[in-house]
Amino acid sequence: MGLTEADWSKPLIGIATTWTGTMPCNMGQRDLAQHVAAGIRAAGGTPLEFNTIAISDNLTMGTPGMRASLVSREVIADSIELVGRSQRFDGLVCLVGCDKTVPGAVMAAIRLDLPTVVLYSGAMAPGRYHGRQVTIQDVWEAVGAHEAGRIGDEELAALERDACPGIGACTGHFTANTMATAVDFLGLGPIGLGSVTATDPEKPAAAEAAGRLAVDVVARDLRPSALVTEAALANAVTGVAGTGGSTNGVLHLLAIAEEAGVPLTLDTIDAIARRTPVVASLTPGGKYVAGDLHCAGGTAAVMKQLLPWLDGDALTVDGRTLAEHAAAAPDPDGEVLAPHDAPFKPGGALRVLRGNLAPEGAVVKLAGHEPHVLSGPARVFDSEADCKAGVYDGLVQPGEIVVVRYEGPSGAPGMPEMLGITSAIVGAGLGESVALVTDGRFSGATRGLMVGHVAPEAARGGPLAIVEDGDTITIDTEARTLQLDLSAELIAARLAGWTPPEPRATSGVLAKYARSVSSAATGAVTR
Repeated sequence: MGLTEADWSKPLIGIATTWTGTMPCNMGQRDLAQHVAAGIRAAGGTPLEFNTIAISDNLTMGTPGMRASLVSREVIADSIELVGRSQRFDGLVCLVGCDKTVPGAVMAAIRLDLPTVVLYSGAMAPGRYHGRQVTIQDVWEAVGAHEAGRIGDEELAALERDACPGIGACTGHFTANTMATAVDFLGLGPIGLGSVTATDPEKPAAAEAAGRLAVDVVARDLRPSALVTEAALANAVTGVAGTGGSTNGVLHLLAIAEEAGVPLTLDTIDAIARRTPVVASLTPGGKYVAGDLHCAGGTAAVMKQLLPWLDGDALTVDGRTLAEHAAAAPDPDGEVLAPHDAPFKPGGALRVLRGNLAPEGAVVKLAGHEPHVLSGPARVFDSEADCKAGVYDGLVQPGEIVVVRYEGPSGAPGMPEMLGITSAIVGAGLGESVALVTDGRFSGATRGLMVGHVAPEAARGGPLAIVEDGDTITIDTEARTLQLDLSAELIAARLAGWTPPEPRATSGVLAKYARSVSSAATGAVTR
């Protein structure tokens, strides 16, 4: 193995990479791991690298492969845990990138409770198309416009070629960057190192610094159990809400809290989000991308503006508190970052809705221009594919509330993202007049009035299962309610006559997941 007797007497640091050659998001990690290893050696440790899987949400979007995405979070956590339990590591560095690799690694670190550094391998640079900055969100909305006949083949192909110019995770503030932000606010990420973009010449030095830090964390015996506290999770929710982060952040923070044995509920998340102003203008809700945020001071600069709503005494992996990181950060530039007393948006961008259609809760992210109350007839689809076809065929009409059910954690199985549908709705020109309600989830790139994570899910007898075409649904984002305008007696009668659908997966990992996964309201964890 190329190791000496002396190497075994040094701190043994596992390097868990989520490298894959199947997508750009994590593609640089194999090289980056070598720089982490160099930092570990320089600090007097012995690096031992191992690997786990990663699945691209973007490349699987709108296909049956998307069902594997959320399932992969559990596999990533399980596999890192298994290697950590079988090897006598003193510490761990987890290299993360695409969406599910971030929470998966954090969940494993919590289970193992080894001194751990979680390093985000970085976002890609934005693309340029016709002189403007573009991201993968523009591609998906162009796909919807193409299907609606609003743009041609050549325009779509040109945009596809330009939108992702190099390695790294999606550059908008979608799920990957949302979770990278959350990891810094949790205290597990080396603040200032993860936000260096994937192709920045400074990234190798950032990786080496993370490797050196890992040896120091072992020496200080600082473990995830000391970092991932109730206060730290509240800080992470604040960071997600204050940057206009993805609704997937809610799902993953619930799962992380579940692993840590720390109380966190949808109602707590809603209360934190309600008071937290949005101080970052990041796409899809704003104008800028991950590299812009890094240049404006990164997560430390965000912390500086959100400090009134944070527990500033919470510790981070390098030994400094959040308040200390904030104190060293620059002031807001007014473009990417706004001062907290003049934010881009007031509190409540992320909201939790409840009602007779979502007794356990549902999640919505508001851009700020949506109507507070929207009521309309339901247009019901029993799958994502049926809904997408319905949009393209003109079945969905302005003013309708589109319901997509049986796409929850157990029913799909795997709770796929609905970006294909939301992009089709936007591409068809219905983005301002149609709302979507689903027990599936949304991409961080989704925009429009979209209510997801409806729980209980339809496949497990949630009220979404008995909605019929033409039933009136009312979404009230101010009152935080999601109501089916039927009497309790009629809902109960319909549920009594409802028959569960046959499982979509009867063997293999998807069937196993469907049987063991919990509600989205508790993070869709497996037990």
